[in-house]
Amino acid sequence: MTSVVSYGDGIHAIDSGYVRPRMAAIHLLVENGRAALIDTGTNSSLDAVCAVLKAFSLTSDSVDYVCLTHVHLDHAGGAGAMMRAFSHARLVVHPRGARHMVDPSRLVDGATAVYGAVEMDRLYGEIFPVDMARVVEASDGTVIEFGGRRLRALDTPGHARHHLCFHDEKTGHIFTGDAFGLSYPEFDVEGRQFVFPATTPVQFEPEAMHASIERLMALAPKAVYLTHFGRVDDPVRAAHELHRLIDAYVDIATRHRDVGPERHARIRDDLARLMLSEVSAMGASLPADQVLALVGGDVEINAQGLGVWLDSASRRTG
Repeated sequence: MTSVVSYGDGIHAIDSGYVRPRMAAIHLLVENGRAALIDTGTNSSLDAVCAVLKAFSLTSDSVDYVCLTHVHLDHAGGAGAMMRAFSHARLVVHPRGARHMVDPSRLVDGATAVYGAVEMDRLYGEIFPVDMARVVEASDGTVIEFGGRRLRALDTPGHARHHLCFHDEKTGHIFTGDAFGLSYPEFDVEGRQFVFPATTPVQFEPEAMHASIERLMALAPKAVYLTHFGRVDDPVRAAHELHRLIDAYVDIATRHRDVGPERHARIRDDLARLMLSEVSAMGASLPADQVLALVGGDVEINAQGLGVWLDSASRRTG
């Protein structure tokens, strides 16, 4: 059975089914019988999206736009399949990411380098290209409209240089992809949400991430919607925590910059300890092994991202 959370104002979070329940959301916006999707999950997410559309008396032709926050495959792996299914829709993507949707070969190669060929195939399967004629290259400030509702694209680098957030002019809320971190519902304590940064390879830039968070906060949203996972209702507090943790990540990476072959393991282990400490400070009662089961994959990928950042910083100053 498809899991969907409805927040009101025509905003719904569809569980994409990626890896485990409530890890990745596809946000569906509905207005006057028209629809837009923000992020796509993977090819296997298509059935869930179609089931939710049917439950809301919508068809595949009701989808006007498929919007990508960025082209990392947990967000965009299903884009080609969805564009085949939603023949009326156009794909909205950052200009830096558009070419990877039209020809996904380099995207596949990069993800395979991170995950390995077997895991790449298991998680994502075949990545289908999208016809360039159906692509909207959304630069900063681009507005799309469906059913009289307007979404404005915001160029928000830091997690990736091709990252967009989408500002919903109807509610003032923002769909943030990974620019505003990750927040898994398992860590919620009495309505408080634990949010932590995502420094995935290969384009983490701490200064840009700080600036993007500040840009989002300047719009004073009452709520933001994270792909991982769902709505955050206190973005001011969450932004403060994200700034603090970005700096903590950078401190960890910098401390281990020159340790040689053990650098990745040391960064990963320190990130894991940081996550355990932060979750405990939130008051979550989950045992350590369960916390690490939930965030272990993120810790590994974040450590890789910090390593890439260190290497790129060394090249710039070398």
